Amino acid sequence: MIKKIFSILLVLFITTGVQAESKLDAIKKSGELRVGTTGDWDPMSMKDPATNKYKGFDIDVMNELAKDLGVKVKFVPAEWKTIVAGITANRYDISTSVTKTPKRAEVAGFTATYYKYGTVPLVLKKNLKKFPTWQSLNDKKVTIATTLGTSQEEKAKEFFPKSKLRSIEAPARDFQEVLAGRADGNITSSLEANKLVVKYPQLAIVPDGGKNPAFLAMMVPKGDKTWNDYVSKWIKRKQSSGFFMTLEAKYNLKSL
Repeated sequence: MIKKIFSILLVLFITTGVQAESKLDAIKKSGELRVGTTGDWDPMSMKDPATNKYKGFDIDVMNELAKDLGVKVKFVPAEWKTIVAGITANRYDISTSVTKTPKRAEVAGFTATYYKYGTVPLVLKKNLKKFPTWQSLNDKKVTIATTLGTSQEEKAKEFFPKSKLRSIEAPARDFQEVLAGRADGNITSSLEANKLVVKYPQLAIVPDGGKNPAFLAMMVPKGDKTWNDYVSKWIKRKQSSGFFMTLEAKYNLKSL
């Protein structure tokens, strides 16, 4: 009986009293911050194929975080469909910004938010009269492309229940389907859409207003309160210091 009670107490002690080493301690010991990033989201994270180096808003953020931690940064390639799995499988310590969603929050932790954006559809500019509103895209004859693993993939099901939905797997992207004429439209973040219509003048944003404001944050391992608190407090300090405002000006962004 005593042994049984001891065994129960031991299990309770292990599961509730002893926590694994925080990422914060591990990062400081290793001297390296591992960052998962897709490198295909302009202007947040873009990978230059010529140099294999990353640049963008989030890349600047992570370089600053590593500098303040006193460690070097290592960017780990990720894809949207597996970016959450990279956190749970310990392939990296943190991710560049992703949209907070209930599904992702089931298995990963989210830091404090540092950017808010709207969701907008893109169509070919020549088709704007045909698709002047969100509702005009919600039709069984319409094909909407999304990138596999993104939050927009789930939103498309909500916004366009009547449409044919096509998920595109990275490294291909949803907007490329619109450019090629294989889809009538796609939905993406307002921050990416504003960049795409400049890069590809044949694309246009459906002028019906952004819907369903979304919040960007970094993903960290679920349950690691020490690491999450550290990064969240760091974000708030950087917001107060004007760091994020400076970056928004650098990349010509404006949070909602």
